[in-house]
Amino acid sequence: MRIAAFLTLVLFAMPASAEPVRLAAAGSLRAALAEVAQTFTQGAGGTTVTQTYAPSGLLRQRIAAGEPFEVFASANMEHPEAVGRERNRPTVLFARNALCAITRQGLEVTPDTLLDRLLDPAIRLGTSTPRADPAGDYAFALFARAETLRPGAKASLEGKALLLTGGPDSARPPEGRDLYAWQFERNAADIFLTYCTNAVLARAADPSLRQVAVPAALSVAADYGMILLSDRPEATQFAMFLLSPAAQAILDRHGFVAPGLPNR
Repeated sequence: MRIAAFLTLVLFAMPASAEPVRLAAAGSLRAALAEVAQTFTQGAGGTTVTQTYAPSGLLRQRIAAGEPFEVFASANMEHPEAVGRERNRPTVLFARNALCAITRQGLEVTPDTLLDRLLDPAIRLGTSTPRADPAGDYAFALFARAETLRPGAKASLEGKALLLTGGPDSARPPEGRDLYAWQFERNAADIFLTYCTNAVLARAADPSLRQVAVPAALSVAADYGMILLSDRPEATQFAMFLLSPAAQAILDRHGFVAPGLPNR
């Protein structure tokens, strides 16, 4: 029997539970993990997944405050590893992402000119909030890499960055609106640095926006970590499913790099 098929049988051999699995996950995972959770529920005979999406740093604070989440899927390794040190539980890498730039309509930007545009005093640069949201940490890591190409770039970019998302007091879009497309709709930024997967969703919401790849010299990899916080069998079952080829294929389809996919 193939390993993937065997794993599926093991994962879905347990009876359904009336109590849902409680998932806390980074906001950038919303679309992908909603589909993962739906697929899990169908295969697990009805065991549902209660999903809470927020910036990973804020979720870490809520976990520390005692909220009973059972699976924590973070947009970095740092936050789940910190929880793991407190609870003596391991963190596993389950997906990767990368930074891209979203630009407003009419602004000409290419990968080769991206740094020049970011440094232009007339350009409003949006990022997420460092420490609260890993997307902000990754953007500031990009600023540090820019320093090696342009002395003084780090301080300039950190000084001009508008922390528009990911913080506890960040403005929120109306219900059902894409967070990043809404930043441009309300004219809050000219360029926004965020995950490439977020850029895809923003462009789907507003095709006038443009997605610009970050050049290799500035590129920052985003590792996503997951930690199991409960010994309840249904929570373990969901965590294992997230690592399975079926769930990894869903992540891949949503634009993530899925390390658990078999080589083809």
